[in-house]
Amino acid sequence: MKKTWILLLIFFSAGILSYADAQSVKNLNTKEFKVQIWDFEKNKDWKYLGDKPAIIDMYATWCPPCKKLSPILEEIQKEYGDKLQIYKVDVDKELALAQLITDIINEKLEVKK
Repeated sequence: MKKTWILLLIFFSAGILSYADAQSVKNLNTKEFKVQIWDFEKNKDWKYLGDKPAIIDMYATWCPPCKKLSPILEEIQKEYGDKLQIYKVDVDKELALAQLITDIINEKLEVKK
């Protein structure tokens, strides 16, 4: 009987951990971005690779507004659970990726002028 309870506890704990992971904001580096969001080396046009809506937060650890936004994004992720995925990219660690995204945004904004 004791072994059964231990096994149930292990399975229950594993379920909670995987559920919590599905509801957490995920940090991405450039390699992970290309696998989970958009492989900009293979596709020059934007092609989102995810299977659910996503928010991509391009942030800096030293940025006061970024620090204020972080707990709000965590709360949104918890609220929407597996219906949404929030990703964070540290622009100081992923400079080339940050520049690419900035260039794309600027290009799109110029087209609309």
